[in-house]
Amino acid sequence: MALFADLVGRLADLLQPLFDASAAAAAIVLFTALVRLLVHPLSRAAARGQRARAALQPQIAELRKKHGKNPEKFQKALMELHTKEKVSPLSGCLPSLCQLPAFFLLYHLFSNTTIGGEANELLTHTLFAAPLGERWADALRDGGVFGAAGTVYVGLFVIVTGVAAFNFRRSKRMMASAPASANGPSGEQVPGLASVTKVMPFMSFLTLVTVAVVPLAAALYVVTSTTWSAVERAVLYRDMQAPATAL
Repeated sequence: MALFADLVGRLADLLQPLFDASAAAAAIVLFTALVRLLVHPLSRAAARGQRARAALQPQIAELRKKHGKNPEKFQKALMELHTKEKVSPLSGCLPSLCQLPAFFLLYHLFSNTTIGGEANELLTHTLFAAPLGERWADALRDGGVFGAAGTVYVGLFVIVTGVAAFNFRRSKRMMASAPASANGPSGEQVPGLASVTKVMPFMSFLTLVTVAVVPLAAALYVVTSTTWSAVERAVLYRDMQAPATAL
């Protein structure tokens, strides 16, 4: 934790001439961008994996017809197909999982008043008028929604809402272009999956809750990473959205 605090502090010192009192906030944004650059190869691999899984749909349909009355045989045949084609159904989870340590480091760094037995000086830094170690509830208590600190959160909420709306539209298009995934081995609708499918596009808006309840420093990580993800996925998966453009 002390090493990580030193890293953030050094980045803030480098950016101080450009961002003055908000240098630590800029350092967090830069740190997030560096993490996303490191994870980008995994994101590209996940995109290739999703394209490969999409290309396997005709073969999966054949397996579904062949083993429609035996779910166990279907699942075994499906796993064998994935292994043969070197496609991992879990590859899409790796980019998100690899970012969790960075998020939790920021969360704990700006939630502790001391680091290595010494006062956590990073808590004195702000994003404009909002302290990086405080939460939206603190901003509401100190000045209300449109107070000095509250306005910072309003700006973040606007960004997150815009990104979530973009992700919502994109998710709806992609899910509409792959309706077969909601079917079981024999082609029947999997119980409950239709409801999950309807809810999934709205999951992006849960980021608003995260931004509201974590320290501002961690919220900056979430906002920056979410925005990066939206742009990255739009580029990496642009060819997979083509069939649904008419929607």
